[in-house]
Parts: sequence; structure tokens; C-alpha cells
Amino acid sequence: MSDTESSPRPPDGDWLGTPFLRFTREGAFGVCTLDRPEARNAMTGAMYFGIRYAVSLVESDPDLAGLLITGTGDVFAPGGDLGGGNGVDDWKGLRAMSTDATPFEILRQSAKPVVSAVNGLCQGGGLQIAMCSDIAVVSDRATFRVPELYRGIADTYYSQMLARIIGPVRTRDLMFTGRVLSAQEALDWGMVARVVPHDEVLSAAREVLAQCCRTAPKARLVVKSSLDNYLGLYDRIGMKASYTGPEAVEGFVAFKERRSPDWVHPELRTEGRL
Repeated sequence: MSDTESSPRPPDGDWLGTPFLRFTREGAFGVCTLDRPEARNAMTGAMYFGIRYAVSLVESDPDLAGLLITGTGDVFAPGGDLGGGNGVDDWKGLRAMSTDATPFEILRQSAKPVVSAVNGLCQGGGLQIAMCSDIAVVSDRATFRVPELYRGIADTYYSQMLARIIGPVRTRDLMFTGRVLSAQEALDWGMVARVVPHDEVLSAAREVLAQCCRTAPKARLVVKSSLDNYLGLYDRIGMKASYTGPEAVEGFVAFKERRSPDWVHPELRTEGRL
């Protein structure tokens, strides 16, 4: 791959704006693959925006019927790169987009079907991608977690969507404890649609996407709009304010230093990061 092909720059054609996302055309489908194994697929701003762009790319292409999102190795997506990315994926104008780089609303509104093939670890923004897709087909090895409160972030998107999908009791359990949920638990709770053997996750996801793409597009969009209204809005202003608050700053520093944040009672602190 040449420097031009691998250097981060704004999306153009099938280039998603980052070397850590691959967009391939496989028959009727566009396939977006997270491919940053050296960082366990931790997502940079450009990666978030690239998924957003992939949705619009498929929507505007009459040769493509739907979008499949997956990851490499044993990781789907762990969420944002709290290590800061060391300056990777920093093309001009990206920082100015701030949280608008995230694809969550675009996934919910996509006119064409989007299926996530969750091949492994899935948490933070990665879990939001899976939940905002029309259907998540999950490997039996996958795990799920919502660690934002350990990072000092008031993720009201999660509290809104999870309460609608799995109910407030389980939402508190998941968000307040930061517990790891197995694929079977996620299925039992209604967070994901299907769990399949690990080696079958891609083929199963393609078949599910094909089934979705055979439904009537205008009628499907009306149903999707109804479901989107049910999921509702969230506190964008409060969530955005929490990103730069003192707890988020301490949460970031504690993560980098692999320790408990200082808001944790001394007797409750653990070795390593939470």
C-alpha cells in the first residue's frame, strides 16, 4: 500500500478516510471492516466518521442493497481510543466535527439495511454501533460491556436506548457495575438478535442482511421510523458537557495510568484500570 493510500485523509469513493477501515464490495453488499489490530480496533475519530460515511455511501449507491459491519480478529469494537491515538487519523477538519463524527444517529436512520457481525469484544461506542444497526448477529465468543461511568462520562445515549431495549433495572445493572455480559446473556436480555457459532458469524450475518434487503424498502423505512421514534431522544447537551468535565479528565488520566480514579473510596480501589 502506498503512502497516499494509507495516509488518513477525508473520505472519497470507497476510501473511508482512514487506513483502519476497509470498505469492500461483495455482491449486493458493502462490507465495512474495522482493521486496527495493534490497538484492538480502538476507534479514532476518523474511524467513527468512516462508518458514518460508509452508511451514506451504501445509501447513495444503487448497486448496493445493504451494509455489513464487522471487525478483525477477536474484536468487533471496544469504543473510542482513550489513548488518544498518538495523532493517527488526524486529517484536516476532523476535529472540528467533534461528536458529530459518530455514526449512531445515521445508523438508526439508514434507509438501507445495516447488519453488524459482532465477531468478538464489543463495548463502548462499539456496542452502540451494534445496537444502532438494524440487526446484530453475534459470535458465541462475543462479550459486551458499558464502561463509560468508569471513565467519568455521562453517556445518556446508553441510558436512553438501553432503558428502552432491556428496561431500567438491567440498564442500571449494566451501567452502574460495568459488568461483562456474555453473548448468551446479551441475547437473553434482548440486546442482540442472534447468537451463532463463532466460525459462522459472517455467513449468518450475510444471510440475515439478504433477508432484510428482500423486504419492501419504502414500507421497511416506515417501520424503521416508528422504531426510531420509540427509542427516542437523549440528553445531548448534558452528555457533551460531561466530556470535558473534571470526572472525564480524571477518568482519562486514570485509564492512561492503569489505576482506579480518585473518586473511588480508597478501600474500594483495585489494581489496574477499571
